[in-house]
Amino acid sequence: MPDTDVTIYHNPRCGTSRTVLEKLRAEGLSPRVVEYLKTPPDHETLLRLGRSSGVGLKGLLRAKEALAEELNLGRADIEEDELLDAMLAHPVLINRPIVETSLGVRLCRPADVLTEILPAA
Repeated sequence: MPDTDVTIYHNPRCGTSRTVLEKLRAEGLSPRVVEYLKTPPDHETLLRLGRSSGVGLKGLLRAKEALAEELNLGRADIEEDELLDAMLAHPVLINRPIVETSLGVRLCRPADVLTEILPAA
């Protein structure tokens, strides 16, 4: 798989994110690393990642973040647009790591989820 086919939305302060990045590199890949707190995804990218991951934006929400509770983002009736706006305004609300390959998109929590979107050796 060409390296350009792999992107990780990464937070270097997160142990799981570091582990997933190490696993990608151990597979011989040089993924495009997006430190999403410094360079957040745009509207279309975040929407696509949510939909392609199979968990939606609600699944990509870092619900444990104090700001998520403060903004009441965990409520059952929340609209996708409200989640999207909050995550775009506050990238800390985006869970990590999100990995995108030619085989799909996954929130790699736990890190072993990565194997679902890596090509067979």
